[in-house]
Amino acid sequence: MPQAKRVAIIGLGLIGGSLGLAIRRRRAAREVVGFSRRQATVARAKSRGAIDRSAASLRQAVLEADLVVLAGPVDTIVPLGRQAARFMKPGAVLTDVGSTKAAIVRGLGQHLPRGIAFVGGHPIAGSEQQGIDAANAGLFAGAVCMLTPTARTPRAALKRVRALWERIGARVQIVSPAAHDQLLAMGSHLPHLLAAVLMQTAQGRLPRPAPCSFLDMTRIALSSPELWDDIFLSNRVELLAAMRVFARQWQQWQRLLSRRQGAALRQQLHRAQRARKALTR
Repeated sequence: MPQAKRVAIIGLGLIGGSLGLAIRRRRAAREVVGFSRRQATVARAKSRGAIDRSAASLRQAVLEADLVVLAGPVDTIVPLGRQAARFMKPGAVLTDVGSTKAAIVRGLGQHLPRGIAFVGGHPIAGSEQQGIDAANAGLFAGAVCMLTPTARTPRAALKRVRALWERIGARVQIVSPAAHDQLLAMGSHLPHLLAAVLMQTAQGRLPRPAPCSFLDMTRIALSSPELWDDIFLSNRVELLAAMRVFARQWQQWQRLLSRRQGAALRQQLHRAQRARKALTR
């Protein structure tokens, strides 16, 4: 796939800024144009080398872009995408980096001007840190990026988005929007929710300094509340299903403890240990 001429990144936080840095480092596009409503963010993105130039408006950012990446919070992606698509040139491709997919794909997959294709995307990479100052050119190297095409997605558009992510070092997986949301509910959204609940449960009941095990388990509770409440609500159905699965396991462990079933507890711990080791093979 030939190098993209111009990529426009809408939203220059951790993910958008890291994407710009990676594209420019790997020469995945001839030019990266950035847009953010906060001028301080745009200035910092330019000084850090995440973009070649900034645009004064959304229209200017996307007008001549071959590929437009929506990198704002989940609840902004659909309205921003519909607005951006009005100014995009025929044949251009719209994609995103949102942590949930079904609602976004529904909102953008069927409501774009003729000649503009949308490919849902989600790089499984990030940090509890946020903002352009946390951006890292190596954030996506070796990371999985899930793309979520539908039967309506043009093959050429999917190929273009895939080529971009692979060129910056990501490993692309193709899944349905529904499968993505099920997997991420268990693998990402539930852990973030549990970290927040554990933090609230233990507040005022911890030794100081807090044990490393507790700090490790609750690191992601430092993530942006403004970002994560939208993710939870956007994937509410699948997250609630994951919570029910967790609740059944939790109740099982409660029964083993209350009945002092040491052998069974040890067996469950061995199962958990084997499952965790298998993740890194």
